[in-house]
This record gives sequence, structure tokens and C-alpha cells, in this order.
Amino acid sequence: MAWYAYCIAEQKTFPNGRVRRPFAIESLTGINGAPIFGYPSGEFVVLVSEHTIGAPLTQQSILDHARVVSDCFRDRTVLPFKFGTIFESDEALRQAVRGNKRSFTESVSRLKGKSEMHIKMIVPEALVQQIVSDVAPRPGNEYLTQLRVKASRDRERQSKARALSVQVHKLFNPLEEEVTCKKVESGVLLDIAHLIDSKGVEKYQTRYNLAMRQFKDIQISLSGPWPPYHFTPGKRRASN
Repeated sequence: MAWYAYCIAEQKTFPNGRVRRPFAIESLTGINGAPIFGYPSGEFVVLVSEHTIGAPLTQQSILDHARVVSDCFRDRTVLPFKFGTIFESDEALRQAVRGNKRSFTESVSRLKGKSEMHIKMIVPEALVQQIVSDVAPRPGNEYLTQLRVKASRDRERQSKARALSVQVHKLFNPLEEEVTCKKVESGVLLDIAHLIDSKGVEKYQTRYNLAMRQFKDIQISLSGPWPPYHFTPGKRRASN
């Protein structure tokens, strides 16, 4: 039997106590309304649902996956599995947990009482101080010159984005952060994940309100608290 995996948590956080066989978690349903089971392996439990190999996963499946992880996160520390993680047999699931036991144990200890906050910032192109306007490439030496100019402009854009992310870090002062930067049609998108103490969410939101005033010309949005998607093993996301 194949299992679709949502997340992993400590077995002691479930009311069943220490068990050796999969047990139903009646308060949760998974992808396509499938029943959720806790699959025990040592001190850990993997939240899974039965899965047919080759069955399609849809956009709704992504939402269902996130819902299960978030619901489990309300009462315990969880390590989310990457969407689409499927174990083809009981043995494959057990081996994955055994093989990553040390990493899982360290991550649960490090992330206990922690939450992820997520900030998206769209910086208008004008604020990134674009060096030259985009023009259609031309043949010959002029084309090579334009390539060099565009490369220089991209480096400048990345440099400005990094400087902004440093300002954000100083303002929010997270325990850890993950930052990605990419060009979008309206400018530059900074995607920032912050790891914080769960007890400090209200303080973090207050700092966000301050950021809204400080970065007036930047489109900024906040979501969370979330399970620590960006701070679990393997990028750090658990995977098979």
C-alpha cells in the first residue's frame, strides 16, 4: 500500500500514547477527503493517507496538504513534507524515518515553540534604480554591449534587493530567515520567510505595521503564523 505523507511529529504529542500500529486521526481529512492516519516509527508519527500510485494531484490537493499540516501544527511541532511526497510501501516509509532520525530529532528540538512568518515585498522598478531601459537586442558589437549592460543592471537590482532585505532583517529581528529575489513585471519580488518564537507573533505584527509606514512606496504583505516550511530538513524541507 502506498502512503501520501503530510508531515512528521513526535508520537508523544498524540493522545494514543506509544503505539506500534497506524491509528486513525478522526479530526482530520486529507487529499480528496481521504482519512488521515498516524503512522508510528520510533518516537515519531508520520501523518499519512492511503494513495494510489499514479493518481493525479491537483491544485486542490496542494490546499488539502497545507490544511492538514496547519491543523496538526496548532497543537504540536511539525516537520512538513514537501507536497507530493509518496512512499510506495510501509517499509519505504519506515526506512525514510529511520534514515533521517537524527536530523528529525534535531529539527524538532530546534523548532519547538517556533513559527514561520512570510513577507512578500514588490519593489517598483524605479526604486531599484534601473541602469538602462530595456531595448531590443541588435546585431554585432552593440548586441554584446547590451548583454553586458543588462548583466550589470541585474547585478545592481540584486544588490538593491539584498540591501532592502538587510533593512527588513534589522526591523523584524527574526531567529532565522530565508530570502529569495526574482524579477517580476512590476519590479522585484522579495520573498522572505522569518522563523520566530510563537509567543512573539503579536510583537512581530506590530513591527510589520511599522514597516508598512517605513516602506511607503513598496507593496508589502504578511501571512502567518505558519508551520516552519522553510526551516525543516533538506531546505530545509523533509522529503523521501
